[in-house]
Amino acid sequence: MITNNNFSQTAAFIWSVADLLRGDFKQSQYGRVILPFTLLRRLECVLEESKDAVVKEAERVKAMNLPEDAQEKMLIRATQTTNNPNGLSFFNTSPMDLGKMGQSDIKANLGTYIQSFSSDAREIFEHFKFDEFVGLLDDANLLYKVVKKFATTDLSPKNISNHDMGLVFEELIRRFAESSNETAGEHFTPRDIVRLTTSLVFMEDDDALTKEGIIRTIYDPTAGTGGFLSSGMEYVHELNPNAVMRAFGQELNPESYAICKADMLIKGQDVSRIKLGNTLSNDQLPADQFDYMLSNPPFGVDWKKIESDIKDEHTLKGFDGRFGAGLPRVSDGSLLFLMHLISKMRDTQSVDGVVSNGGRIGIILNGSPLFTGGAGSGESEIRRYILEADLLEAIVSLPTDMFYNTGIATYVWVLTNKKKDERKGKVQLIDGSNLYGKMRKSLGSKRNQMSDDDIKTITRAFGDFDVIDAREIDKPSEQKSNRGRQSANAKQEAPKTFASKIFNTYEFGYRRITIERPLRLSSQVTDEAIESLRFAPKPFNIVMERIYSEFASSWHDENYGDLSQVQVEVRALIKAEFSELKEAQIKDVLSSKLWLFQKALKEKVQKLQTKLADIAGGKDKRSDDFNQFEIDYSKALKALDIKFDAKEKKQFLDAVTTKNPDAECVVDKALKGKEEPLYGAFEYEGAVSKWKGKVVSFKQDGDLRDNENVPLDPSMTTSDLIETYFLQEVAPHVSDAWINANKRDDKDGEIGIVGYEIPFNRHFYVYQPPRDLEEIDEDLDAVSAEILKLLQEVHS
Repeated sequence: MITNNNFSQTAAFIWSVADLLRGDFKQSQYGRVILPFTLLRRLECVLEESKDAVVKEAERVKAMNLPEDAQEKMLIRATQTTNNPNGLSFFNTSPMDLGKMGQSDIKANLGTYIQSFSSDAREIFEHFKFDEFVGLLDDANLLYKVVKKFATTDLSPKNISNHDMGLVFEELIRRFAESSNETAGEHFTPRDIVRLTTSLVFMEDDDALTKEGIIRTIYDPTAGTGGFLSSGMEYVHELNPNAVMRAFGQELNPESYAICKADMLIKGQDVSRIKLGNTLSNDQLPADQFDYMLSNPPFGVDWKKIESDIKDEHTLKGFDGRFGAGLPRVSDGSLLFLMHLISKMRDTQSVDGVVSNGGRIGIILNGSPLFTGGAGSGESEIRRYILEADLLEAIVSLPTDMFYNTGIATYVWVLTNKKKDERKGKVQLIDGSNLYGKMRKSLGSKRNQMSDDDIKTITRAFGDFDVIDAREIDKPSEQKSNRGRQSANAKQEAPKTFASKIFNTYEFGYRRITIERPLRLSSQVTDEAIESLRFAPKPFNIVMERIYSEFASSWHDENYGDLSQVQVEVRALIKAEFSELKEAQIKDVLSSKLWLFQKALKEKVQKLQTKLADIAGGKDKRSDDFNQFEIDYSKALKALDIKFDAKEKKQFLDAVTTKNPDAECVVDKALKGKEEPLYGAFEYEGAVSKWKGKVVSFKQDGDLRDNENVPLDPSMTTSDLIETYFLQEVAPHVSDAWINANKRDDKDGEIGIVGYEIPFNRHFYVYQPPRDLEEIDEDLDAVSAEILKLLQEVHS
């Protein structure tokens, strides 16, 4: 029987088949041969004891002409033996094995042998594309040699237990992933990260780690090659060999699915629980809940292909489905996987009334889910749900350069629906970003790895649930390049630290209030303003002005705006100088209707200008009180019997008004009730008699609108919270501002929209003072002197 100490030697012996493949196969293809052959040899070794009985039963069942399902059930029963009274979950009806295959017709014989397996096992070889690689081996005259190599390798249960065989297979998977590291990150999570995440998730379950007869389920919705499932089972079995672990998973990539399913088959798991397909759009374990869930979903992958399925579930099912809390932006589906896992957590109260251990989740995410999306966004609402439901236990920051296909910062989130009392309402943040050592040889983007001591440091901090102030850790400094000139006063590298902080869940929340300021306008009907009305507003104004200067010289009152004779030339001009204009807009510009509309408006305003001069006491007189100007121009229009439609009025006002911070506030309407300046209800203090003595609201200036994030504080009412903040942080700086009371949260109906973010790095930021200016000057002088010396050498 092999031990944990030498399972890697067994794996190395099996991997030595690569010596046969070298030259005929790429290094990244070795695993595609070695893994299925290892599985095949293990399966036939496991089946050896019941083989004769199964072959005999197969002859009997074949004559009965039963459906395949019924045949399989009968043949499964035939795998029962004295040493294995419960039987196996697979079988092979062929009397042949690898040792009996001769060199002639070996390809056909091997194909027949594979087809004789039960459907679950057969499916694994299909997804491995085993037939294809058998053909390649045969073409290279290597098939017989490889078969003989495996036929003489003892992988029987007597020599290697299921658990140990799982370790061997895991080691082979690791070697395969590392040999093809360009794609490994998509399907394989590095072992150090798996070990850390598994430890954080399992360490709180004392029963599973100590008691007899414990049964636990483990699930990975992005199973990859099954690393998380294997590690979870391995972790529990190390501490409690008698615990029963049942693995469930789903994987999108067929080859990774085959590897995972093979690994579970080798470990004695029911492989019908491992599913193939997209977890988000087609959950194939819809009714199941689990004790433990571990996942490393793809970072920053969009979900546009399945957008309609996800949105339908969100809209139609709400919280009865998986995505009731909200939907993240389509460009990143990480939080969809997190919500999926939350929906799979085992209830804390089981059906029979017995309190269960609830569910626990360990998921690896990039930095985006921590803070992306403002208040009211899908991401913020998902964080809000998680924190307000008190599901988040801890977040651990990992070092960079830990994964095969990316060097970005990553984080382990730990969630549960059954927190211990001391953790209720709390979230622990652990900064493990400096706990790593450099690898001797990089694997893709993976340049760093965590040692067992690094993992223990994090798990100990998590288990103790204590605040740890930033303490310096014994880690070597980064190796800097010694090429080129070195600074005499180089900037000192920040010390590597480790820290843990504990927060109340509400400390990550805020209420976003909208701060409004009044619109202040000055008005002046000038000749220049009137002339600008000859041309329609953007995007037509510049085009029309250009056409007018080029072609209007021949226009008279009777043909004003007629471009029919020069349409080709106008189109050429537009294409050359205004290519952004769309065809519909070009047609509008070519139509005399637009030109005549603008001409009529211009003439109306010219008449209005004259009448206004009489009312206001002078032509071109500027008014800094729009409220009075509005009354005056309304009188002028009435006297002239001129009317503006909504379009004309907007163009007129845009032409004759400008924003002026020293002008009077523009009144919107009179209000009933008392003044409330904090919420935009003011007692009018201006000079216009129409509004005197009334409580009014002012029109808002959109350009001055601002948002303020007010930290949540459950000890205060919402009104006290936002009013106190406003009076302290806003009013002293902008005295005319007010809180927009119409911007309210959809859930609680209170003023301000609730948002949540977890600014992880901000909480662990350590200030590094800049270098002294004298030191920088010294360096610059030294560099300048060196440059001058080099120039002198060139000239000499």
